[in-house]
Amino acid sequence: MAGPVATKTFKALSALLTYPTAELTAAAPEIGAAITSEGVVDAKTGVGLAALFAEFETADLYDLQEHYVDLFDRTRKLSLHLFEHVHGESRDRGQALVDLAALYEKGGLVPATSELPDHLPLFLEYLATRPLDEARALLADTGHIIAAVRERLDKRGTSYAAVFSALLSIASGPAVALEDESPDPGGGNDLAALDAAWEEAAVTFGPGASDGCPAERLGTRLRAAQRAPMS
Repeated sequence: MAGPVATKTFKALSALLTYPTAELTAAAPEIGAAITSEGVVDAKTGVGLAALFAEFETADLYDLQEHYVDLFDRTRKLSLHLFEHVHGESRDRGQALVDLAALYEKGGLVPATSELPDHLPLFLEYLATRPLDEARALLADTGHIIAAVRERLDKRGTSYAAVFSALLSIASGPAVALEDESPDPGGGNDLAALDAAWEEAAVTFGPGASDGCPAERLGTRLRAAQRAPMS
């Protein structure tokens, strides 16, 4: 047997990280109930999510949309694209995206979006289709990225940090946050050092890679990113 899944939870967390719409905010109670029903997210983290749901239900929609754009579209350190935190816009990202898309295809996921495969909400949609143990392991491979973004969101005092706390609570292993000692005045491009560090990492991924399935290569790439903290 494939084992338990957390389809509702991953789909709900994916929805929370999409651009706020009237439909999304109206569905906040339903989203919260879906997360609670599976019991995958711990109660402490659920309290933080409740604050985000309250904002969805009470705040002006245009304010919510402006806040979302300021966080995730204008600040590279808060990017929802996982590979941007690994190696930015370097040429290696292209093959990584191809491999991730192949992983989705192998798993039977047909994205209903034009977003790149490394967009976190889309990645969560894929995890919603996988057995929970497998989903936890893949999520743990991104743990250092998720922890870093969570810390940056915490510093900004935004309730969106709770979504990343929820993901960390689901992950199968402890997450090690990327160091983030420098100020983040407006989300400048700080990826040059990251690219240089990535080039030093002895990792094969894509054509010419030794053995291993796409999921294993994805895990190798994401774990290797821990060597390259975003300053």
